[in-house]
Formats: sequence, C-alpha cells, structure tokens
Amino acid sequence: MKAETLFSYVDHTALKAYADWTEIEQLCKEALQYQMASVCIPGCYVKRVHQEFAGLNICTVIGFPLGYASSEAKKAEAVQALRDGASELDMVINICDVKNKEYEKIEQEIAQIKQAAGAHILKVIIETCYLTEEEKIAMCKAITNAKADYIKTSTGFGTAGATLADVRLMKRHVGSGVKIKAAGGIRNRKEMEAYIEAGCSRIGTSSALSMLLPET
Repeated sequence: MKAETLFSYVDHTALKAYADWTEIEQLCKEALQYQMASVCIPGCYVKRVHQEFAGLNICTVIGFPLGYASSEAKKAEAVQALRDGASELDMVINICDVKNKEYEKIEQEIAQIKQAAGAHILKVIIETCYLTEEEKIAMCKAITNAKADYIKTSTGFGTAGATLADVRLMKRHVGSGVKIKAAGGIRNRKEMEAYIEAGCSRIGTSSALSMLLPET
C-alpha cells in the first residue's frame, strides 16, 4: 500500500497523562498534513482543538484507560466530549463486569453510550490482553447487539496491545455492521499492512510518521 493510503487508516494518537499543548498541536498539524482519519486526544483538549483546527476529525476517549467508571459517568463524559467538538468516541468497557460474566450489563452500557453518541462513531475498547477467548467472543456479541460502530483491541496502556490472532477472532464473531480498530504495539509498516489485510478499518498509533516516513 502507498503511504497516503495507510495514513488514511490512522487515528493519530497522543494520550499520555503528561501530553502538553505543544505535542497536541503538532499532532493535529500532522494529521491534517497527511490526511489521517482522526486525532485521538485527551478530553481536556477537545474543545481547544475543535476551535483551532477547522475540519479536523477529533476522537477522544471515554472511561479511559481502566473502564470501571459508572455507566452514568461515562455517558456524561461522552455528552461533554461531543459538546466540545468530538466526532468519535473510544470507550473502555468495564473489564470487572466481563470477569463477572455480566455481559448483558456491558451490552446495556455500550447501548447507552451509543444512544448518547447518535450518528457519531463509537468505538468500544475491550482490552484483549486481559480477556479469555470466550470473553472476547462475548464482547463481539455485546458490541454487535448494542450497535456500536467499532470493536477496538486495546488502550495501549494494558499489559499488551493488538495481535493479529485477536483481530481475526473479532472478524469471525462481530456482526457485519461492526468495524475493527487495532491499537497498541503496532511497530512498523509491514505490521500495519498486515492488520489492515486481516480486516482492520482503523489503526490507533502514536508512531505513524516513523512507520510510514522513516526519515522522520
């Protein structure tokens, strides 16, 4: 694939707790220059980015990175992010609920956030590194039933990130309306291409330039 095609899959990401405005501003300029799918940034920067970068697709995270905030708190966070100018939301499921096999509760939470998101894109992070195969399949079903737009592998803050095996598993078990985003640990252009070929419609990474423009 050409670099410009690969850039179109990228959610250009900066989610470190200590990300300052200089880093966020540079991220946004790069995303516009290389026509990336979005920037994925902390919620505290959404309003300023929306004001200063017209036409930029803004993604932010909900319940990040641990996922165990209440559904009400996640919904409030989502509503505020959309008011501030976000177009896409990447929410983290409650992994405690997964371990307790409260799959219906998780489905209800996702549906609640999707209702708040409306026509905006909702991606659901299941943090695959903590789940068994059975739990991953259950999350594929919950996300499909709740009518979210994407299933996403990882926050990038867990013990491991995306794997091709997990993406292939998701591809087999999500509904036809659910797309796949891989994030965490994708290190080079060859790996990025492999994830796209396996079925990913988005790649979350903070390293797009170094992967696709080696001179950087």
